[in-house]
Amino acid sequence: MTLSQEEAFARIRLLRSPNIGPVSYAQLLTRFGDAVSAIAALPDLAQRGGRAYRAAPVDRIEREIEAVRRAGAKYLFHDQPDYPALLAELESAPPILTWRGDLPHASRPCVAMVGARNASAAAVKLARDFAAVLAGEGFTVVSGLARGIDGAAHEGAFPHTIGVIASGIDIAYPPQHADLQERIAGEGLLLAEQPPGTEPRGSHFPSRNRIIAGLAGGTLVVEAAVKSGSLITARLAGEAGREVMAIPGSPLEARSHGCNHLIREGAVLVQEPGDVVELLSTFDGSPRSTFREASSTFDWTPDEFADAEPADVESLLTTAPVAVDELIRQSGESAAAVQLALLELEIAGRLERHAAGRVSLAS
Repeated sequence: MTLSQEEAFARIRLLRSPNIGPVSYAQLLTRFGDAVSAIAALPDLAQRGGRAYRAAPVDRIEREIEAVRRAGAKYLFHDQPDYPALLAELESAPPILTWRGDLPHASRPCVAMVGARNASAAAVKLARDFAAVLAGEGFTVVSGLARGIDGAAHEGAFPHTIGVIASGIDIAYPPQHADLQERIAGEGLLLAEQPPGTEPRGSHFPSRNRIIAGLAGGTLVVEAAVKSGSLITARLAGEAGREVMAIPGSPLEARSHGCNHLIREGAVLVQEPGDVVELLSTFDGSPRSTFREASSTFDWTPDEFADAEPADVESLLTTAPVAVDELIRQSGESAAAVQLALLELEIAGRLERHAAGRVSLAS
């Protein structure tokens, strides 16, 4: 589709406005039809949620657009034809990405490869070798440009690789991978969700990880400790209904404990690249791995949401996360009515959204 300049500008401004995330952004477009109308409605929605509101300043968005141009990047909106199809299936899919490189890499079958930053030499070589074989079999390898396994996966698959970064498109992180990031931006594909100029923060990495998992039919963990970002990516892949795979390791090596834990919890044990090729070549949306959570049992149509009146659910909320499904069940209200009430609270800054479709009052 072709967006008007006014609508494209309004979409960027809407997403950069306070308390607007991927879920609320999508709901606002559903309810009001376009971003221009949604921005106009924000003050009233926030007032109904109990707070005053001001959208992102126009001049800030003008500076951002100029920064994207200077970086040699472009915007990709959620409903454009080139937006990655698997990523679009996520409820929390990023509404707007900035990108550099060769966008068709994202239209090939994708596999995510993640693992430890302080990986062993053997695991780094294994990741590089796996990635090279998978790229040769027609897959694009997706990773996060971190040290260790990520960097090895990018190098092995180059140029058939996508780097997803937790910073703005114009920021190289980690600095040691500045040259690799530039190579990927030149011949592979570099994606960023954060506005240009944004330095990576701790909260950005789980958001980046959901994009890595969402782009791919499956996520392979090569080597990881039990408490690591790689396991977050695996969990997000499982929640999205994608394959979760892991390479087993020695129980005497702490950096293998995360992979062994994933296998015990239902991830598919992988020993050679052909195992990955077989799993993902036959992937039909029903993963063989059981490392995942049940999806929502409540749904609503755009028409229902556009016509809904907000339910009274605030009394059911605390600062402890609860599933939206449970709020719908306990309130006895329609899914659309509950979602609208949550949207008003979120825009007012009184609601936080969490993984697996859970929400809480803002702490």
